[in-house]
Amino acid sequence: MFVLMCATLLFSLGCSTADTGAPVLGRPDCQNGYCITLSEGAITAEAGLCVVIPCLFTTGYSFTTKNMVWYKCEPSKQRCADSDIILPQNKNNRVQSGFKGQVSLLEPDVNQRTCSIIINDLTESDSGSYQFRVSGLIFGMPNGFTFSPKAIVSVKGLTQKPTVMVPPLTEGQQTTLTCTAPGLCSGSVPTITWTWRGAGEDDSHISGNITAFKTENLTAVTQRHSSTLTFNPSAEHHGSIITCKVGFTNGITTEETVTLNVTSVQAQAPGAVLPWVVVAGVSLIVNVICIILLMFLWNTRNKVKPKQEDRTYMSLKRTDLSPEYDVIAQPLH
Repeated sequence: MFVLMCATLLFSLGCSTADTGAPVLGRPDCQNGYCITLSEGAITAEAGLCVVIPCLFTTGYSFTTKNMVWYKCEPSKQRCADSDIILPQNKNNRVQSGFKGQVSLLEPDVNQRTCSIIINDLTESDSGSYQFRVSGLIFGMPNGFTFSPKAIVSVKGLTQKPTVMVPPLTEGQQTTLTCTAPGLCSGSVPTITWTWRGAGEDDSHISGNITAFKTENLTAVTQRHSSTLTFNPSAEHHGSIITCKVGFTNGITTEETVTLNVTSVQAQAPGAVLPWVVVAGVSLIVNVICIILLMFLWNTRNKVKPKQEDRTYMSLKRTDLSPEYDVIAQPLH
């Protein structure tokens, strides 16, 4: 069940492994009865968004888990130090600069043996090795265990763009455009701004527009952020460029641009359609009259009776109507 849940979260958050493009949990790595299961290969993510590190663990029979701790350190370190803590086991532990409030457990209940974490508001400096530790009791005595395997995270620059939905636009009819920010993170709320630019003009705001921001909670750790732009399209908006810009923390931005196609009201006005209706009607009447005349001429031709001479020769099936003469001549002496 956990593997399915984790895979669903990773897909919805846009995270993937470097090689396969999909999250794959590896085999458990065990030492002295303590086992941990992490993702195979490096997990890739993009700056400004978030990443999920899937994790499962088991402990020895006599160990009672009380707290879970995560570290982030250089890959060259075999074991992260207390100064590398990003998710503390209690309020007394100091957290690395920049990670405060950025990391959270997907399942806080230690009895579920789930150590997966989500890291929000990523920057490229968040790339590195992440190590997990459990602390608790053995036969009533405080103890802890740091798992040797580490999760590798690679954060690259933001390439995902917002999604802009533009319905058919008609001059003078109110319309609403929608821009949805990339990623489904539960971190800082992004800013979304709209600008438009006509031919040969600088960027500016559409006059008389109404903008609205909306956040939709999809799961306990995922959200969808979107903005709407409502305005009345006019002829001046046709062919202009609309840009939706999304800003995340640490100055990370992305944008999408679309070109508006506004249909003119004159093209749909009754006065513009009427001449074509008249032409079509006149053409139809002329065609009907021509057909009636042709039928009349045909019937008239069939009613003409042939001459008596024509009937005689037609009955004999002769075609030569020239008269025949007997040659009468006197014999030559």
